[in-house]
Amino acid sequence: MIVSILIHTADGGHLALEPRLGESLARTIFLSRLWHDVPLCSGLGKCGLCRVRFVSAPPDSTGEELKKLGRDALNQGWRLACLHPSEPCEVEIPAPVRSARAVRALASSGGDAAPAGGGFVLAGGDFVLAVDLGTTSIHWTVLADGQPVATGQELNPQTGLGSEIMSRLAVAATAEGRFVLRALILDRLAEIAAMAARNMGGACTGLAVSGNPAMTYILLGMQPDGLAAAPYALTYAGGDERRLGAGLPPAHIPPLLAPFVGADISAGLVAIEYGSAPHYPFLLADLGTNGEFVLALSPDRRLVASVPMGPALEGVGLSFGRTAGPSTITGFRLTPQGLAPVRFEGDSADGPPTAMTGTGYISLTAILLRHGVLDDAGHFATGTTPLAARLAARLTTLADEPALALDHGLFLPASDVEEILKVKAAFNLAMSALLAEAGLSPSRLAAVHVAGALGEHVSLDDLETLGFLPPGLGARTVKAGNTSLKGTEKLVTDPGARAFARTLPDTITALDLTADPSFGHRFMQRMRFTHVD
Repeated sequence: MIVSILIHTADGGHLALEPRLGESLARTIFLSRLWHDVPLCSGLGKCGLCRVRFVSAPPDSTGEELKKLGRDALNQGWRLACLHPSEPCEVEIPAPVRSARAVRALASSGGDAAPAGGGFVLAGGDFVLAVDLGTTSIHWTVLADGQPVATGQELNPQTGLGSEIMSRLAVAATAEGRFVLRALILDRLAEIAAMAARNMGGACTGLAVSGNPAMTYILLGMQPDGLAAAPYALTYAGGDERRLGAGLPPAHIPPLLAPFVGADISAGLVAIEYGSAPHYPFLLADLGTNGEFVLALSPDRRLVASVPMGPALEGVGLSFGRTAGPSTITGFRLTPQGLAPVRFEGDSADGPPTAMTGTGYISLTAILLRHGVLDDAGHFATGTTPLAARLAARLTTLADEPALALDHGLFLPASDVEEILKVKAAFNLAMSALLAEAGLSPSRLAAVHVAGALGEHVSLDDLETLGFLPPGLGARTVKAGNTSLKGTEKLVTDPGARAFARTLPDTITALDLTADPSFGHRFMQRMRFTHVD
């Protein structure tokens, strides 16, 4: 009789784990570190990266597993570990599909990317560290004498315990969960600081960390009751220094502005406004797992709102999605020969692409919409031109679901189109709600700053095509990149930036969009690939 979870790994290893009552099999395996750096969708049944094969007595399969794995795989005992409880069993797990860690030296190495998990070689003595702590990803910069010398990005190591904010907060509801989540991120921050110290030949003398309120509470080990259920409230407002742990200096935490509008937005406003003269009114849209929006009407008045978007924009939770890295597609071009993929910049991986990023999905969806292979409701169609008809000839089914077949075994299933449509509807709703509150039309905006997961690589034409932006606003839209990281770099090096950030809370009016009884109706109105005011 099996009393443990017996695991056979792809490299011939064997491991026995204790079952964990009330948890999924995927979480138990994740906590063993076997899926370190694997971008799991954490219970959505979408990514397929937690697949395991039951050696005997496989549990009953679900509809999600049939769609993702297919009937033949189910008959062979394959299941998605996130959809089954942590109970005694014997399973085989394939080689994990990990996200790459990208590290670049900025000062003296020509900006070439180091190998995954690698370092950089610079000599500069003491340094400070700026960190953008996202729900899905971590971005960081090492600075010496006020100048960036190296930067990196990687998957947030907590992702396997919840791919979006509410599921992460559910884990943080218990003392054990908070301890595990905090340890995962503190261990990684200490490793980054130690790597920088080795390469710089000095010590980390300053640290600033910006993240949404949930990530900030988890970082500090705080009980997140005020964020886990309505009525939502902040019990910690940031704007101070906190000691995190061994190997790290005290961390500056920028002000938190509302229950789901955090230090990352304070840092973003520092990046845009501090030391410059922006034209008002402008909109800052920081798009990630949680969409955070600021409508800055003047230096003294700002409206903020947030909407849940899920991890799709970062490639997590989509059937063939992945965070940016080697072997990923970041966009598409339509040529006379058909769809041509654009691979991740600097991709040196051998072989065909194996996944698509969020911007790759956005690019593909926009092309299909322009040519009538998708309609504005997100349904596949036959196309309106001979070239579109050639694309439509690729329509097929994948596990009983309509899908467009791409090259190299990739597909665009209808359910993934729906995920992109949900993100569009959330963006559209937040933007229109803020403008309505201010009594402004989109034409009155001086600028829109698109930041976060889409803020550097997305095509603004694609955002207009899909209805994220109203027609014509793309000309006044800025791909702002990672404004949270840029602002955090200023905060860790410039006392004036910290003084500016401390003034922000007094200028904020927060809108709670989900508390509006019409939220669901207004969201469904925007579940179309066209902008709704």
